[in-house]
Amino acid sequence: METDITSQVWKYFEEICRIPRPSKKEEKICDYIRTFADLHGLPCKQDQIGNILITKPASPGLENKPTVILQSHVDMVCEKEINVSHDFDTDPIDFYVEDGWMKARGTTLGADDGIGVAATLAILADKKISHGPIEALFTVDEETGMTGALEMQEGFLSGSILINLDSETEGELLIGCSGGINTLATFRYQQKETPEDCIAYRIEISGMRGGHSGEDINKRRGNAVKILNHFLLDCSGMFGASIYKFEGGKQSNTIPREAFAEIFVDTNFCEKFEQYYIEEALLWKETLKSSSPNFSFTLERLDTPPSHIMDIVSQSCLLNSLSLCPSGVVAMCDNMPGMVSTSTNIASVKFIDDNQILITTSQRSDKEETKQSLNKRIRRIFAMMDAGVISSEGYPGWTPNLQSPILKLTQKAYSNLFNAEPTVKTTHSGLECGLFLEKYPNLDMISFGPTIKGIHTPSEKIHIPSVERFMGLLVRILSDIE
Repeated sequence: METDITSQVWKYFEEICRIPRPSKKEEKICDYIRTFADLHGLPCKQDQIGNILITKPASPGLENKPTVILQSHVDMVCEKEINVSHDFDTDPIDFYVEDGWMKARGTTLGADDGIGVAATLAILADKKISHGPIEALFTVDEETGMTGALEMQEGFLSGSILINLDSETEGELLIGCSGGINTLATFRYQQKETPEDCIAYRIEISGMRGGHSGEDINKRRGNAVKILNHFLLDCSGMFGASIYKFEGGKQSNTIPREAFAEIFVDTNFCEKFEQYYIEEALLWKETLKSSSPNFSFTLERLDTPPSHIMDIVSQSCLLNSLSLCPSGVVAMCDNMPGMVSTSTNIASVKFIDDNQILITTSQRSDKEETKQSLNKRIRRIFAMMDAGVISSEGYPGWTPNLQSPILKLTQKAYSNLFNAEPTVKTTHSGLECGLFLEKYPNLDMISFGPTIKGIHTPSEKIHIPSVERFMGLLVRILSDIE
């Protein structure tokens, strides 16, 4: 049976779903959180980058307990199906419940990390639970660079224990994560007039599973950009295909689910080209039938062909660099079977203004030196092909501490509540905890949450019964901390 605190979590989560909150556009959700603080008479402050901190005093008689920081991020990944009309800047999430899960119609749900925000608000509003002093930290722009955590002002926090509410499997306690960095390559190209005696085609890949570039990178779901690039590179060599446009992928932390290209093929090669397409489409459909059963690879002739194509040198550099650039698991952990240690992801290819092509990739590793080495390797590949290359500032990993007091307390609380032992692990995903630890090296941290599937994709869904267990554990921990 749902507890009062859990029903409040769902109330706040549904309200959050109605508030647009793309990364870097969090003004509306921040207004909502500040208004919440005012309504409940709780002290609230906001730093220069946009992070919000609400403080709640301890229950009477528990003022001497250590201050606990409840941390979540307010932004969400904005992904939708191709045929869905949705403006993430203005439209609410169209959520519904089915078979014990909450889902969204054709878009990401935003349970990552809207449920963490909702859980924190429910704790702040509740007048019955027993707890020491609480600081509720709401960070901005976690999904596209962890900017909130990276630029959080010094002295913003005073707590000694931090509970990160940004995990996706109930029953798992996270005590470490990989570090990450993004690498961006920019190609410049010249336009050439469309040759005569050519047929224009649009090629499109869609229906792939995609997923989180950390959590799902080892699930062999395929990368739409890599698959289409493989096809275009073959067609360039075999049939002299020329590219007008090639785009795919959206977010830097998402495995591309879709990609398309518009190309020209000499009429003398069209029949062979179309036959080759049929063979490739069947091959990829068979290869991906278990991991991406809705995979679609379509080809159509264009009635109105574009007026120009890329110059051949730029096209060769673009396709060959994407072919040379790895995307997927690079190494597995030696001491944790089944866990990814190092990976890289080709996240997107976009044709932008002034005849430029922007390629975004991301690298992750639980070892800082390996992350940097892989980043340099990716940079060299694109630089060798005459691209301009820059890297983001990146973020550090979070080194596990098996002697953590909050870990031991949480393990005991979970065992007492559910008569089962939780799984203790690290994640290949990035969490803000590493950045917090740089600023506050004495923080004792742990991360847990309810079960969320399909994060960063329109298949995202949250398991409703797991939220009850998640909140039971959180309330118990706040009560048990000494």
